[in-house]
Amino acid sequence: MSGDQSGSALKEFVRTYGWRAYAIPVLIVVTGLLVWSIVNTPSGQTVGQGRSPEGAHSSSVRKTVEGMPVGEVGITELPPGGPFTEQGEGTFRPVGTPGVKVGEGREQVVRFATEVEKGIDTTGYGGDDSFAAMVDATLSDPRGWTNDPNVRFEHVGSDENPDLRIQLISVGTARSTCGDDLGLETSCRIFNERDGDRVLINESRWVRGAAPFQGDLGSYRQYVINHEVGHALGYAEHEPCPANGDLAPIMMQQTLSLNNQELYDLNPEEVYPQNSDTCRANPWPYPRPAVL
Repeated sequence: MSGDQSGSALKEFVRTYGWRAYAIPVLIVVTGLLVWSIVNTPSGQTVGQGRSPEGAHSSSVRKTVEGMPVGEVGITELPPGGPFTEQGEGTFRPVGTPGVKVGEGREQVVRFATEVEKGIDTTGYGGDDSFAAMVDATLSDPRGWTNDPNVRFEHVGSDENPDLRIQLISVGTARSTCGDDLGLETSCRIFNERDGDRVLINESRWVRGAAPFQGDLGSYRQYVINHEVGHALGYAEHEPCPANGDLAPIMMQQTLSLNNQELYDLNPEEVYPQNSDTCRANPWPYPRPAVL
């Protein structure tokens, strides 16, 4: 193929797929990193089985929490898998490369930064950049939040006053920041005036996943990013399984269970009805994206 023909083909590809043309290379890279991470994650036991006391929370803090699975793995246990950090330093280092810009943003433009808590060693699952790359790829995917033309994401540096910080945190920091109300390992989204808007991804979940995802660590990582970012976008309420066998809504607490009754039993004050409907795990807000 001549240079002119190659250039014309590239222009036609970009014209046809728009911003998705730029997301595809990111997806290819992160897929390779994820495969490397899963293959190289060693088996082992949870680091530090004891629980620290629940942290105190200011009344100005709004929090939404994801917890542990119900079912084959005990409610107070993580799925088996590699080791993770019990307690980090509570401060963060920037990771990844800013630059990703995706979505139209008719109503919301979210400038986000990716960070890892100091004291966490990410070499066992691809290094710092693998976390940032997964965040970029997940938020760039056409099945993600930007399938809604009202939403746009821009990856900026930690020193550029981001609207949202997406942070990988240690178990101890998760317990003291997200809370330990259910006695479960949690991830969460929090907001306060001092620290701003933050999505906190518990490293133990990043390494171990959740039982409802049946060992599909990549899909679980996509889910927990999309779920907690969904809270940051304004989707404060959780959603129940709409019908038996359906794909779970992204705002269902899929870390805990895919079954309405189990989620009701865990917290009757939540939105879940007392029925046996069980959904299928789903990491995407728009699993069947509209062609825009």
